[in-house]
Amino acid sequence: MDLFEYQARDLFQASGVPVLPGLVASTPEEAFAAATKLGAELVVVKAQVKTGGRGKAGGVRLARTPEEAAAHASAILGMDIKGHLVRRVLIAAGADIAEEYYFSLLLDRTTGGYLAMCSKQGGVEIEKLAVEQPEALAKLTIDPLVGLDHPAARELAKRAGFTAEEAGPIADVLVKLGEVYRDQDATLVEVNPLVKTTDGKIIALDGKVTLDGNAAFRHPEWAQYADDAAEDPLELRAREKGLNYVKLDGSVGVIGNGAGLVMSTLDVVAGAGADLPSQPRPANFLDIGGGASAQVMANGLEIILSDTDVRSVFVNVFGGITACSEVAKGIIDALAILGDRATKPIVVRLDGNAVEIGRHMLTEAAHPLVELVDTMDAAARRAAELAAAAE
Repeated sequence: MDLFEYQARDLFQASGVPVLPGLVASTPEEAFAAATKLGAELVVVKAQVKTGGRGKAGGVRLARTPEEAAAHASAILGMDIKGHLVRRVLIAAGADIAEEYYFSLLLDRTTGGYLAMCSKQGGVEIEKLAVEQPEALAKLTIDPLVGLDHPAARELAKRAGFTAEEAGPIADVLVKLGEVYRDQDATLVEVNPLVKTTDGKIIALDGKVTLDGNAAFRHPEWAQYADDAAEDPLELRAREKGLNYVKLDGSVGVIGNGAGLVMSTLDVVAGAGADLPSQPRPANFLDIGGGASAQVMANGLEIILSDTDVRSVFVNVFGGITACSEVAKGIIDALAILGDRATKPIVVRLDGNAVEIGRHMLTEAAHPLVELVDTMDAAARRAAELAAAAE
């Protein structure tokens, strides 16, 4: 779960990380009131979207009066930044910046530990810096059982080129950011820029936090971070039904059991449609799981058939824990639930546990939308052909 900047800022503040005063606004009038309340000589109006490149897109602007803050908010709200609609802005007090730094702490899956990174060159595209000046980006592997303690923070600052005198106050802030990472079950905590002001203070001027969704059961307070307005409505409905669903931009709906099988199915569908006129691609990722019931199958099919972009559906199931008979029942039940709302062809490939029973059930049901195909490649090709014909 990615957080908005203002949410990351609130987490930082609660953990003692120095941040500047800020208020969130969703209208120009609220931006005017926020700037007035802050009472700063200079405020920054910042688009709240879960993507980078806000500054280049015009989503970060300086204002010296509440009227100017309201005008900037009016221009930024409703802006599209890399496909993200701006619904809120952060009105933050300005800072007298002397130097800008970079810091991040993230999960390193290659080592099974954490990776801390720091640079004296902040406020820039860190990916570009890592390629063009890799020596300017210090890295340090962190033991998850120890975390980012003061010795590690000082070592990281030293590797980044800070003097012993500079490293002390910087390390204090890095340790607190490490506490955010640990206490919030994060997979990423990033500050760009981490600034030193003209009076020598170290402040997190921006913040990016990604929380590990697998730890949500430990954090009921995370419910406040849900952004239903920005989420795809189909993904929201799927999550409410407990489905592992991701919306894609194609026209062939895909259902499978097991993430590996579904990923393979996406590749096969993309390949099958590559030489067709409209080049149909997968419309979604949907894994009904290894032990899915008929109701889960019905829920998944209902979501996919509700997608206006879908022209055909490919159900690809290898029966293991999930018997093919249960899958067949789910398909039949879903079509009964949808009734006349079901108008898209469904190609089904079943194999494995109870496959003959499942195929027999679908044959007996004889639904005009359902077509059985024996192999994965042939079924993918047929689903792609049906999608192309419906364009």
